[in-house]
Parts: sequence; C-alpha cells; structure tokens
Amino acid sequence: MFLFCQAAKLTPDERGTKLSPLLANRWSLVDDRDAIKKEFIFKNFNEAFGFMSRVALLSEKMDHHPEWFNVYNKVQVTLSSHDVDGLSNRDIKLASFMDTVEKVFLE
Repeated sequence: MFLFCQAAKLTPDERGTKLSPLLANRWSLVDDRDAIKKEFIFKNFNEAFGFMSRVALLSEKMDHHPEWFNVYNKVQVTLSSHDVDGLSNRDIKLASFMDTVEKVFLE
C-alpha cells in the first residue's frame, strides 16, 4: 500500500526558486490558471509514446497524473495539482522527470 502525503501549494519563494529552472527549459506558465505547460517534440510516434509510457509509470507511483495530448510526434503537457488548485512540489518533480526522460530521446 502506498502512503501519499498531502501536497501543499508552492509558496511565493518556492515559485521563484523551483520554477526558474523549468521556465529556462521551455516550460511556461498557463495564462488562465496556476499551472505549467510544455510541448515535447520527438522524431516519431514511437519515441513520443515511449516518453509517455515512462512518464506514466512514475505518475502512477506518485498518484499525480499529467494532463496531456498526443498527436504523432508531439506531446503537449499541462501540470497542476488539483487538490491544492495550483502548482505543488509534485508538479516540479514530474516536470523535472519529464525533462530528464526527454534528454534520453535527444541523444
């Protein structure tokens, strides 16, 4: 059985320090809500699906699932923690993991 701790919304200080590296790596803030988004582009559908599969495994363990949309080689992702109505450390962790997985496909 997994035990999940309650997420807390990022504080203003955390937003400054934890979001900066993500924003520098093509993540952007969503205009109409407290969320971040990014579009990942791969060589083909196989790579896009592989990326999504790897992310899905961690997402399930975290019990924190991305909003995403896939067409062929593109994956559009939006992250926000619905239970706190905004960004939390779970979003930071998942976004950072996605960036790490993306690098595997770019090599």
